[in-house]
Amino acid sequence: MRRQAGRLLRNGRWAIGGLALLTASLPAHALDRVVFAAPGADESLTDALRAASLVLQAEREKQGDAQALFAAARADYGRLLGTLYAEGRYSGVIRIAVDGQEAARIAPLDAPETIREIRITVEPGPQFRFAKARMRPYAPGTKLPPDYRDGEPARSTAIVAAAEAGVEGWRNVGHAKAGVADQTVIADHREASVDSEILLAPGPRVRFGKMTISGYERMNPRRIERIAGFPTGEVYDPAEMNTVATRLRRTGVFRTVALTEAETLGPGDTLDAALVVAEAPLRRFGFGAEASTSDGLNLSGYWLHRNLFGGGERLRLEGAVDQIGGQDVSPGYNLGVRIDRPATPVTDATAFFEARAERTELLDLDVDTLEVTFGLTRVLSDRLSAEAGLSYIASRVTDPFGNKLDFSAFALPLSLTWDNRDEPLDPRKGYFFDADLAPFYGMGSTGSGAYFLGDARTYRGFGAKDRVVLAGRVQLGTVVGSALAETPPGYLFFSGGGGTVRGQPYQSLGVSVPTSPTTTIETGGLSFAGLSGEVRAGITEKIGGVAFYDAGYISDDGLFGGTGNWHAGAGLGVRYDTGIGPIRFDVGLPVSGGTGGGVQLYVGIGQAF
Repeated sequence: MRRQAGRLLRNGRWAIGGLALLTASLPAHALDRVVFAAPGADESLTDALRAASLVLQAEREKQGDAQALFAAARADYGRLLGTLYAEGRYSGVIRIAVDGQEAARIAPLDAPETIREIRITVEPGPQFRFAKARMRPYAPGTKLPPDYRDGEPARSTAIVAAAEAGVEGWRNVGHAKAGVADQTVIADHREASVDSEILLAPGPRVRFGKMTISGYERMNPRRIERIAGFPTGEVYDPAEMNTVATRLRRTGVFRTVALTEAETLGPGDTLDAALVVAEAPLRRFGFGAEASTSDGLNLSGYWLHRNLFGGGERLRLEGAVDQIGGQDVSPGYNLGVRIDRPATPVTDATAFFEARAERTELLDLDVDTLEVTFGLTRVLSDRLSAEAGLSYIASRVTDPFGNKLDFSAFALPLSLTWDNRDEPLDPRKGYFFDADLAPFYGMGSTGSGAYFLGDARTYRGFGAKDRVVLAGRVQLGTVVGSALAETPPGYLFFSGGGGTVRGQPYQSLGVSVPTSPTTTIETGGLSFAGLSGEVRAGITEKIGGVAFYDAGYISDDGLFGGTGNWHAGAGLGVRYDTGIGPIRFDVGLPVSGGTGGGVQLYVGIGQAF
């Protein structure tokens, strides 16, 4: 009986031990509540304090682990204090009670196994102001933040920003290793004021040294140097470092580009740099599609080789078939090949060769065109670029009666593009301007003259996160020096469709040219004006709505002389944000003019302009 009782007792102890082990393996009791109070703080400061608190974050995420909550409570002292300092509050009092005990007084090894309540109280105290906000020595052109001035709130962020601006000022004039030598911040709690002094160490004026290159595989390192244009021997300028990296990224050859300064100066106060690159895949392809009721379906695709001969040469083959199933139009095609070679003949220039064959229907005319161009593109700044070339253009035009007319001309196409939009596919603010000028010399029966087309766009956002955007566009084009019948068809203007006037059929507005006393044909004009306006409004984070109005004008003479006609369209659209650009769906109706064809639908990627 005694032995049996002993076994039962031993089994009982085992059972109790197993229950204890099971209990230890269960998660700690969930947090019952968190109390947060900031008496005397305004709404913005309260929101900043709440956002900084890890305890409140844990509550939102329903975390119940006592160890994690205790660690969050201890970390909140520093986080909340940093938030107060960022608002110029240097006499604040922070209390964080964990089940009635101040968290800072609980030893880390004595962390509670369960936590039921955490109470956070922040008394922000008065906002201190700068009695003195000083820095020395200044570099020429240094721009200090406006918050770092006598009488302004003494935010710690203003002191940090001032120190960074002071160092950057010296770096901008060639002192690459400038830094902060000393910093004194004295808070007077009786006067609620701060005296701040930042002492800078400019260091020597530096020149660029050598650039080492690593990470390349197929790319010729000499060509990397040529494209990069590293300014060895010139006075140091941090903007030049960014420019060198941007040139390399612009080629599309590299997946990543990292250019870093050496930690120490070299002989003669020179600064070396290390360039590390990783090459992107050699080949790439893509395709696209747009559709509208009048234009039909447009399909396009391309194949790209990023580094054809090892010098960053880019080969692009592309093709398109358009107007598939369009209203009263025949399908056309466009085939092209282009090769670009960067840093030719100079660092910021790219030489290119392009050949293109195209067949298209323009109102009553069927046009076959072959164009070959040699040219240069030049990046003038981050926003401004230019292009110039020499082209040979040959076209054959067939009218509805089977008559054929050949055009041939040499042209000197010139273009200038200024783009300061915040986002090209979905701009919310900024401006865009593009001007194309092409003097041409005709051979045989082809006339000579000059073609011009300007495209100006502006964007203005309103409300939180620019949820409402007003967008406007003006297009003006003309041909001078060449009569209508002698002008190559590629230089004639049409209006209608997604690029000009939505709600009107594609290229439906031109001019009438008599071919006999009883017959006329419709062809393009010598002058064009296009006006477009949109109101874009965000409905949800992903979906937006658009209301638009477009108008177009075509005349049969240069400089908007002769006889001309207007037409217009308007409608509504929906945008869906994919993260890389919106998908566009527009419904347009004709408003005025004789070219309307009922409801027009447009589907594409990116905003209409």
